Amino acid sequence: MTSSKAASNLPPILKGAEIRDTFLNFYAERGHKILPSASLVPEDPTVLLTIAGMLQFKPIFLGQRTAEVPRATTSQKCIRTNDIENVGRTARHHTFFEMLGNFSFGDYFKEKAIAWAWELSTKVFKLPKERLVVSVFRDDDDAFAIWRDQIGVPVKRIIRMDEADNFWVSGPTGPCGPCSEIYYDFHPERGDDDIDLEDDTRFIEFYNLVFMQYNRDAEENLTPLAAQNIDTGLGLERMAQILQRKPNNYETDLIFPIIETAAAIAGLAYDKCDEAQKVSLKVIGDHVRSVIHMIADGITASNLGRGYVLRRLIRRAVRHGRLLGIEKPFIQQVAETAIALSESAYPNVRQRAAAILGELQLEESRFLETLDRGEKLLADLLAKVPKGGEIAGKDAFKLYDTYGFPLELTQEIAEEQGRTVDIKGFEAAMEEQRDMSREAHETIDLTVQGSLDELAENLHETEFLGYSDVASPAEVRLLLVDGKPVERAEAGTQVQVVLDRTPFYAESGGQIGDRGYLSGNQVVVRVEDVQKDGVIFVHFGRVEQGTVTTGDRLSAQIDLACRRRAQANHTATHLLQAALKSLIDENISQQGSLVAFDRLRFDINFSRALTPEELEQIEKQVNTWIAEAHTAHVAVMPITEAKAKGATAMFGEKYGDEVRVIDFPGVSMELCGGTHVQNTAEIGLFKIIAETGVAAGIRRIEAVAGPAVLEYLNVRDKVVRELGDRFKAKPEELPERITALHEELKATQKQLETAKAELALAQSDQLLDQVETVGDFKLLVAEMPGADADALKTAAERLSQKLGDGAVVLGASPAPEKVNLIAAFSPTVNKKGIQAGKFIGAIAKLCGGGGGGRPNFAQAGGRDPEKLSDALAEAKRQLTEQLAAS
Repeated sequence: MTSSKAASNLPPILKGAEIRDTFLNFYAERGHKILPSASLVPEDPTVLLTIAGMLQFKPIFLGQRTAEVPRATTSQKCIRTNDIENVGRTARHHTFFEMLGNFSFGDYFKEKAIAWAWELSTKVFKLPKERLVVSVFRDDDDAFAIWRDQIGVPVKRIIRMDEADNFWVSGPTGPCGPCSEIYYDFHPERGDDDIDLEDDTRFIEFYNLVFMQYNRDAEENLTPLAAQNIDTGLGLERMAQILQRKPNNYETDLIFPIIETAAAIAGLAYDKCDEAQKVSLKVIGDHVRSVIHMIADGITASNLGRGYVLRRLIRRAVRHGRLLGIEKPFIQQVAETAIALSESAYPNVRQRAAAILGELQLEESRFLETLDRGEKLLADLLAKVPKGGEIAGKDAFKLYDTYGFPLELTQEIAEEQGRTVDIKGFEAAMEEQRDMSREAHETIDLTVQGSLDELAENLHETEFLGYSDVASPAEVRLLLVDGKPVERAEAGTQVQVVLDRTPFYAESGGQIGDRGYLSGNQVVVRVEDVQKDGVIFVHFGRVEQGTVTTGDRLSAQIDLACRRRAQANHTATHLLQAALKSLIDENISQQGSLVAFDRLRFDINFSRALTPEELEQIEKQVNTWIAEAHTAHVAVMPITEAKAKGATAMFGEKYGDEVRVIDFPGVSMELCGGTHVQNTAEIGLFKIIAETGVAAGIRRIEAVAGPAVLEYLNVRDKVVRELGDRFKAKPEELPERITALHEELKATQKQLETAKAELALAQSDQLLDQVETVGDFKLLVAEMPGADADALKTAAERLSQKLGDGAVVLGASPAPEKVNLIAAFSPTVNKKGIQAGKFIGAIAKLCGGGGGGRPNFAQAGGRDPEKLSDALAEAKRQLTEQLAAS
């Protein structure tokens, strides 16, 4: 490639965006419809993330869905993490990449697919024919013949390969088939004899033509598909490397600007970096591309599934930043560059920029704390393990369980240090914890559930009438007392009652069960809760009058006031979700809920706190919908039809083929089995009372609706009136009055701090009489009774200045079970190898504590004041000995 002949035979240079557009337009001119990239969150439940361009067409290839067009072309964003350890270390491994594809749904097959791929490669991208090599599946004589006879590729440049390389599958099951790949040869001068396509220093595979002929089932059986299909993939990053004449994908215009941003933050120039630094920069460049697209498609960091993949990628990028010397948060700044590079092809990354940056900021700050704790412990572990040794599994598990340090990260760091991790020991520790958890759960009383399980065969499904009736006659089918079946229960007895039919709503979908009464023939049972075991409703309550007997005919009457409150809160929850999706982020989804009689609670996947302005806007929108009096439309329909209409599913709910849809046209449509108002005007009012974080990436909104709003406001009004009486101010004057008092308190605190500092200085001057001379140094070790940490710091700084070349160690016990220690050493003391951080940390251990800091100034603490005198004496002894040494 360095000769003048080779240089003149190189293809023209194209930018990444030009390559993408050229590919799509080439196939559009040949009857292919350009379709948008599918989300990284696939509809296919067999894969975690979108791994290939064909995934959105899998139902078509399987014959489950009819294709809307016979031919299509896409630029598909993809995520694969199976080779994550190779990212940054090889020229072309990535977690995120773009797959340019052309697809035929039973329209054309091998001949056209091969001919067009060759035309695009040689005539449009102008790749020299003598630089191209193709591979075919070992048994695919048809493809071999097409390449040889119709395209004219020399036989020596058509390589037959085995199933591992040339038989494509979308996953463990699904559409698959033989494939043919096109490779670019960086060194054609080496000739055609004994071509080894595994030699990635010479060859790069850039175009894969999959001849989709079969479906593979769970037993790995191959069944011919109803139609022969074409699925191709051209790697955008790989073609960019070829056309831009770069040594690897990372130095193309698709990724290199991200790397340059990271390098600038680290104070590095990429071309002057060593190999390890370049690997870290490449990892950051790759992973940041991945995470901006994952978050843009609605994925939030968690410890499960695709959320864990996101978290792992963010943490790997952060750690590689640390390896480059970046101590401060930096991922957001790098992400800005990645967003700018991607927004023209994928506008949603710009639209979701706030969510992307918010999620990254949250995850990075959390992980930096984890790194600080985990890396210190891991460093201690590695120091105890010789090179080539193994970190114990229980220690790796402690890092994971106590400090949130991922096993993969422990393995990665250990490998860098020439150690391994006992994975079997880790898994054993994990299983031991699970066993302990299971044992803890076994102590729960399951007597009621056990009895129901035993009797379930003799019980028929409870007929639920609650959507239309608030009362109905019912027969007692089963009575339980203390979890055991009984024939009768008298007044004062806690019972569980199973009826043949009921108007009572059983707790599900976040909505609590109805309350009310069962009554008849001088029998009254107060129902306090209703739970559902499969299709059986269990009424929990207390017999208040008479004796209830199995077989009794009773009247089941719900507490209508409670039901109406629950209906108001449940419908308000639907409106709240609609407002969040409309005003904040359409990718927000429910992660849990509670619909009670007096309040509602709604958990969402969102990485940051909602601002007061956003909460006010959401509340206003919900109340607007309430005032507009939208009528509920309730229908039962096939789940496929409901989803096609855009109905939102409730988190954690399982649905059958038929679903109940609650639709307030133009506002909200959800799959829901709960009870609701018939018109939004019945809700009355809606008020948000709190917004908090409950877990990583999960926010909780608490609110009240209907009559509960008045109750909430009455309580607030009472508090305001009491504050007004106490501060002698009108309600509207309270903020100003409280602010004034706050400022007065701050001023008083400042005066107190100044006085304490002056007192500390005065005390420090009195300590000068205790200064001793040790060789060429001044030494002061003393106690300052009652001084807090700030006072000790002030005194130590003052004394250190007055002593010059020397060492100051001060201690105090400002409260029971609390010890403060501080050390200030001059640079000349440091030159003798004595560092304040290490020294005072060791002394603090004598008081049951620890600490550390800089070589010249450090603080520590302890819990045993009785040992303070001994600790100071030991400090003085050690310093005297070390300072006197020549």
